[in-house]
Amino acid sequence: MRIKIPESDSHIHLDFVPMVDTLFNLLIFFLLATTIKQAEREMQIALPQAAAAAPISMALREFIVNVDAQGQAFVLARKVEADELAQMIKDLVAANPAQKVTVRGDRNTAYANIVAVLDICKAAGIQEPYLDTVLERGP
Repeated sequence: MRIKIPESDSHIHLDFVPMVDTLFNLLIFFLLATTIKQAEREMQIALPQAAAAAPISMALREFIVNVDAQGQAFVLARKVEADELAQMIKDLVAANPAQKVTVRGDRNTAYANIVAVLDICKAAGIQEPYLDTVLERGP
């Protein structure tokens, strides 16, 4: 009796058509989903007026303070003095107590300049200001 040994599996055939069909279906789904969301925001609706008009859930916007090498603070590429920065942050905290602030200090500035901005943040009501850094590249 002869036993037939199956041939090697070296001639495996992968059919890419189902995979491409699935990818096209996902692409169409996400295109439609984003288009519908955008169309919903662009509807011309005359909203009623209210005394305290604000969205129900205020999205947290990151407030970024840059400190240059000379120790000057900048917000939105505009130089701000310490008292103006403190007032800006106080206004943000009054509008949203969970406001986040990121301090980005130039690596060549004195650390005292960065600490001064962090101190302004704490005095204005920011519980945990973030100190931004970049990832060090290997040699």
